[in-house]
Amino acid sequence: MLYVKRKNLFEVFFEKRHSLIIQFNNGDLTKKEFLQENFNFITSLNIKPFIKIDSFEKGMFNYQYYNSLAKYYLMLANEIKNTNKHRKYFVEYKNTGLSLYHQKDLTTISILRLVDFENVDAYYVKTNSKFLNGKLYEIVLSDYNEAIFHSKALWLVDILREKNVFSEKKKESVIDSYINKLY
Repeated sequence: MLYVKRKNLFEVFFEKRHSLIIQFNNGDLTKKEFLQENFNFITSLNIKPFIKIDSFEKGMFNYQYYNSLAKYYLMLANEIKNTNKHRKYFVEYKNTGLSLYHQKDLTTISILRLVDFENVDAYYVKTNSKFLNGKLYEIVLSDYNEAIFHSKALWLVDILREKNVFSEKKKESVIDSYINKLY
């Protein structure tokens, strides 16, 4: 009898995540397509975020879950805003997106605590956006592949400073072509 090993959730998640990143980096997906594919993948799993983050894998899943949904809802809000129609949906989608971003930031701090803030580098990133300039910062976990987080949360940057992992020097993002691409 032939036994085939079934992939667990995290193997499927990290493989698909990496595949989408490669497709974006190769130019096979636009940023909007990349965001849509992330949203489609996360929602197709039909799994809610983990309540307790007690592993890096659970943290990354939750981060991706909240980040994908937040970006999707804010993209919908911006599409509605540009048409000047259905104002109530604009507000609803925007508020949903911002709430999901907050959950993403809570997940980020959980991951940072899990790794005890070791081998973490955080700094403001250089952006083409005047709105994000001086607000968007990057957190890189050097011990983990593709563990790059972004935030604008002031409370989180205060914790990063307190833990002495935040550099005040603005740097280019390690994924500059992604963060500075419009969608």
